[in-house]
Amino acid sequence: MKDNKIENNMAFEKLHEECGVFGIYDLDGNDVASTIYYGLFALQHRGQESCGIAVSDTNGPKGKVSSYKGMGLVNEVFVEGSLEGLQGDIGVGHVRYSTAGASTRENAQPLVLNYVKGTLALAHNGNLINANELREELEYTGAIFQTTIDSEVIAYHIARERLASKTVEEAVRRAAGKIKGAFSLVVMSPRKLIGARDPFGFKPLCIGRRDNAYIIASESCALETIGAEYVRDVLPGEVVTITQNGITSDTSLCLPKGSEARCVFEYIYFARPDSHIDGVSVYTSRILAGRYLAMDSPVEADLVVGVPESGNAAALGYSMESGIPYGTAFVKNGYVGRTFIKPKQSNRESSVRVKLNVLEEAVRGKRVIMIDDSIVRGTTSDRIVRMLRDAGATEVHVRISSPPFLWPCYFGTDIPEREQLIAYNRTVDEICKVIGADSLGYLDIERLSKMVDGLPICKGCFSGKYPMEPPTRDIRGEYER
Repeated sequence: MKDNKIENNMAFEKLHEECGVFGIYDLDGNDVASTIYYGLFALQHRGQESCGIAVSDTNGPKGKVSSYKGMGLVNEVFVEGSLEGLQGDIGVGHVRYSTAGASTRENAQPLVLNYVKGTLALAHNGNLINANELREELEYTGAIFQTTIDSEVIAYHIARERLASKTVEEAVRRAAGKIKGAFSLVVMSPRKLIGARDPFGFKPLCIGRRDNAYIIASESCALETIGAEYVRDVLPGEVVTITQNGITSDTSLCLPKGSEARCVFEYIYFARPDSHIDGVSVYTSRILAGRYLAMDSPVEADLVVGVPESGNAAALGYSMESGIPYGTAFVKNGYVGRTFIKPKQSNRESSVRVKLNVLEEAVRGKRVIMIDDSIVRGTTSDRIVRMLRDAGATEVHVRISSPPFLWPCYFGTDIPEREQLIAYNRTVDEICKVIGADSLGYLDIERLSKMVDGLPICKGCFSGKYPMEPPTRDIRGEYER
């Protein structure tokens, strides 16, 4: 039997989320570092570049924060003994993938800020479109930045607003009114845990509870991992504050429901399938995407397969709707190593080798429908199609559970400039020829809202129509013009 493998820059072809955030306040005074550690494990899919934890003791010296962070995966950074110095009943954690700002330890989060009112520890998921203007404004008034990430801009503005605010949550709300773009924040002050979500709701954020501890996390799957009960999602535009007295809410920044614009790729690809975001099951959304593909792009075939992992649920949905058997054609190497997390294109091309094997017995002599979540540049799709043919598939029909990428994203997803996108200036038939498939079908853009039960979503990367005016200058780090 042939050893059909793919060794390529698959990590660069796939999209990446920017970050995952996690915060907890144990009102009974128990240490929280180990809980944050396991919460970050559950959010590891949102960022594999760096991670960190910061904790404080609300009954100890006011403003004393202990933190530990580094480059790599959670289990690489936090080795035996790493958590011993992190003692406290309130804390925040973060996993990162950079779309803006260099890949360095200095840019790892949480950020810990000491200022005249005390300390702040902040973890941020998202991307600001006015970060440069805000940064220059601060620099001209004497601010000295230690990082190149927009999260530090947010931290500085919270600290500045705190000087004129009665409470830290009021300062967070005021700062949130100045920044533009996508942000889900978890902020730790000496006696409070605060969560904030941008008015459009680009990035997810939810609240959980375990015994007498409250949690704020990017996804509900992190709550289940630590044995916490899901309470609710943080509303787009809402600032929630957790103290010894419980939870309070400020919704003064909330927009009308129709103006919200969640990132639809949370449902298509980014989030774990066992998460629920704003009341909608990620798994169910992917099943529906597959069903819609079967309705809109039917084809005669013998087998439906998904490209692991996010393509699997959509493939199952296609099979359910079409009646064509669902099967497994790919075996993905579960160990990807540190080479997978290097974010620069040059590093990926020189060192990333992610292996994907084809089960020849499953596809030999069959007409195969291959479901994937997206095609960015096409560098991976053509290789996977070729792998299936080399394994004996007589036909390979590709179906994509999202519309074609035609525009870049400025809100925390690393969709690059138009010239780098395979769908730019190409028809679907031309893309089909490039990747070597027998046929190609994308999810219709009109199906997206139905896939997420009617929630208002951002379709900017498909339509070029963004929920807010995009920046005049692209500041997304490695894709900077």
